[in-house]
Amino acid sequence: MSTIKSWLSMVKFSHSVFALPFALSAAWLASSGVPSPRVLGLIILCTVAARTAAMAFNRLVDRRIDALNPRTQTRELVSGEVSSTSAILMVIASSAIFIGGAFALNPLSGWLSLPVLATLLGYSFAKRVTWLAHLVLGLALGLAPLGAWIAVTGELSGSLLPPLLLALAVMTWVAGFDLIYSCQDADFDRENALHSVPARFGVAGALRFSTLLHVVTAAALVAFGLNSDLGIAYWAALVVVLALLTWQHGLVSADDLSRVDMAFFSLNGWVGVLLFLGLATDLALWSEAG
Repeated sequence: MSTIKSWLSMVKFSHSVFALPFALSAAWLASSGVPSPRVLGLIILCTVAARTAAMAFNRLVDRRIDALNPRTQTRELVSGEVSSTSAILMVIASSAIFIGGAFALNPLSGWLSLPVLATLLGYSFAKRVTWLAHLVLGLALGLAPLGAWIAVTGELSGSLLPPLLLALAVMTWVAGFDLIYSCQDADFDRENALHSVPARFGVAGALRFSTLLHVVTAAALVAFGLNSDLGIAYWAALVVVLALLTWQHGLVSADDLSRVDMAFFSLNGWVGVLLFLGLATDLALWSEAG
């Protein structure tokens, strides 16, 4: 049990709450309600497996950097709680489950899983070459609603605007809160030739950029709600989400990053969950009215 706990901690399994609700939102909308149990189960399996593969790969690629950074020296691969061999096997197994699950959904999902996986794994190298790595991370998670939409429809025909708007919202939301989190490592990144917005433009500049990204998030979520003809439950959830995003930015400043963890997980963990509950409630009400 302690080994399993270490593995789950290494890949931050609880952080699946970031992408999964948005995947479910796209699946619910594409199905005009609850997807079939088989499709729903495979979407959940693929979403969790893809994220697990990406996170384990990231820990492998970054283990030497993590050993140098005081903030990350207790991570499982650095401390020896999890061996590199175990992490490699986790990447291989999770990748295989993701690809296999995608092909089980439909052929298009299966073939698209290959470039999606390449994007997810490729993020781990982004910080070595560009300060736009935060947007690459956002893109990696933003693919979740698009993937779920295709998982349900099995094709790219028709209007893709709803999942594209949701993908844009996820991309800018994730990149925005990753910017806040990465402010903790601004000096370390600069000293070790790693690229990030805080390292290049300073903490104050990074926080301004984060605010701008979350303004785009808000606009995309409003456009998504309007385009999808969602009702009062979604809009009520969105009001709460926008309040949480505003609160998040009030928790940190260039001179005080002591509440970064609260801003990063405690608040952001509710964003996708609330929006999904609002959307699912509206679709259930539509179904009853019909």
